[in-house]
Amino acid sequence: MTTAVKGPASYFPSIEKKYGRPITEWKDLIRTSPLTKHMELVSWLKAEHGLGHGHANALVAHTLAEASGK
Repeated sequence: MTTAVKGPASYFPSIEKKYGRPITEWKDLIRTSPLTKHMELVSWLKAEHGLGHGHANALVAHTLAEASGK
């Protein structure tokens, strides 16, 4: 039996399909950005890369959680 992916990662398949980039590439962009605050990063992804709010939020939340060890 397969366990359903929950939380921000549940958006990852649709993000890859819609925007044509692997999640690792999006995470690298977030990690190398000079911005550090959650909503700054979300706004940047929306403005510069055309992501929708939910997708940008999921990527930022997951990436920042990894960086903080959560």
